[in-house]
Amino acid sequence: MSTVPDSQPGSTPSAEPADGTDRPGVEFGVVRPPDEQAHRQAVARHGGLTKPAGSLGRLEEIGVWVSARQGTCPPRPFDRPRVVVFAGDHGIATNGVSAYPSEVTAQMVDNILAGGAAVNALAANAGAGVRVVDMAVDGETNRTVAAYKVRRSSGSLDVEDALTEQQALDAVTAGRALADEEVDSGADLLVAGDMGIGNTTPAATLIAALTESEPVAVVGRGTGIDDSAWMRKTAAIRDALRRARKVVDDPVALLRTAGGADLAAMAGFLAQAAVRRTPVILDGVVVGAAAMVAEELVPGAARWWMAGHRSVEPGAALVLEHLDLCPVLDLEMRLGEGSGAVTALPVVNAAIRVLGEMATFAEAGIDGPTESEATGSSPADAAD
Repeated sequence: MSTVPDSQPGSTPSAEPADGTDRPGVEFGVVRPPDEQAHRQAVARHGGLTKPAGSLGRLEEIGVWVSARQGTCPPRPFDRPRVVVFAGDHGIATNGVSAYPSEVTAQMVDNILAGGAAVNALAANAGAGVRVVDMAVDGETNRTVAAYKVRRSSGSLDVEDALTEQQALDAVTAGRALADEEVDSGADLLVAGDMGIGNTTPAATLIAALTESEPVAVVGRGTGIDDSAWMRKTAAIRDALRRARKVVDDPVALLRTAGGADLAAMAGFLAQAAVRRTPVILDGVVVGAAAMVAEELVPGAARWWMAGHRSVEPGAALVLEHLDLCPVLDLEMRLGEGSGAVTALPVVNAAIRVLGEMATFAEAGIDGPTESEATGSSPADAAD
């Protein structure tokens, strides 16, 4: 992928405070659009391949999408896809909004490091590498993953801000730096994953704030909570929304108020991936919430993202509609970790191979469609 500096002439302070005060922000470079010429070439090439036009459905659309992001036709199979899992605890978990205790986050970080998590198995199947980073785990983690750690657990967003202003800025900046590290190391496709007990509560709050939805429209079962926990979760989101809606026009303030260090870092990561012209496959509801904020940070970033799957979490449908994304898969998944995105990656690679490796009618010596068949018109129409 081409590498664009993270700040350049004409770049804008994407995290400028909405209230007009002179506070430090986080600057991102300009997001350039995908390559329109490569897009047109890919569409034309699909029209000449040995198959009826459109017969491979969304595989055709996905191959064209990749061509435009790589700036070449036919597209290349991804050489170094990378998953970065952002780990963090949330103070709201102490309110009984999850089926698991917060200690599980640190344990799962170790599990990912050891290669024993679902994302490890699914990434191996897709040929992707996995990295986990501790942004706000409420415990000690291996020093190799804690270089960007902002704090131990984010605040309980129903009664306090999740982060201080400086912590929010630090987390967004960390995400931006992590994207740069991966791209500079050769990553040509990025996936953001999440790991954190209680993280669907801030995710649902961010989604509700940005889509002007009520809590009941975004609250899901998360890790498998019962009705009592669901009601506690709904109340927590209701209380957090009272403060979040006051800062909805300021993406960093929104992350500070109702997000967390993991979500803020994901937002910075996704925004910078777009600046660096590196395609991303989005995962489920938590990553989707961060993506919505990233699009506020850097308008146009969503053009560089593909939705890997449709999570069963209610808020996920709102994310897809808000970002105008159609998921590759719908397998009723809700795990997180980047698992849905890497499950979709082999399908994306299949779409790339179709566009790059199928023969054209001319190459295969096969009669192509007639003009009327190619355009969908009847012989009578042609005669007219």
